[in-house]
Amino acid sequence: MTDAKADLRHYLQQAREALLWKLDGLDEYDVRRPLTPTGTNLLGLVKHVASVEAGYLGEVFGRPFPEPLPWLAADAEPNADMWATPEESVADITGLYHRVWAHSDATVEQLPLEATGRVPWWPEERREVTLHRVLVHVIAETDRHAGHADIVRELIDHSAGLRADVSNLPPGDESWWSAYHERVEQAARTAAGRA
Repeated sequence: MTDAKADLRHYLQQAREALLWKLDGLDEYDVRRPLTPTGTNLLGLVKHVASVEAGYLGEVFGRPFPEPLPWLAADAEPNADMWATPEESVADITGLYHRVWAHSDATVEQLPLEATGRVPWWPEERREVTLHRVLVHVIAETDRHAGHADIVRELIDHSAGLRADVSNLPPGDESWWSAYHERVEQAARTAAGRA
């Protein structure tokens, strides 16, 4: 039997690293530029996930993250945690995320999975949670946004994959992928013609 806490920490760290890896090699503009109608951008995803993790694995268990996060204040503009201002550098946001990791990891290390906390922003009937439940929630949240980052990065420079050493994609050169894309497009058009 494996250690459940170690398993959860492994998957959380894997998701964290996948998200940060999507910034590698990009300039200030590309890490910030919005590529969806809702403004989704790579650096904003990292800022958001760092903020979420700081809350769930900090405040929820009476261990608030020690740095102020003004984009989460009651008077902050909507979605302020989803993009980086010109004054917030890539190093600022990624450094924040690393500090959040350390704070979160200390919470996980010091508390048993059965430890209870309270999520003040959840409905009253669901606010009481265990560390186990919160870890699963944070892993799901981080993986969800790492998936968003996969798509945003692919839109920027066609880079895709799980990690630098594991693409998790079938092998194929540019012409193979172009032909594959065309085949999928044709299938969509054919199906739409039958509707």
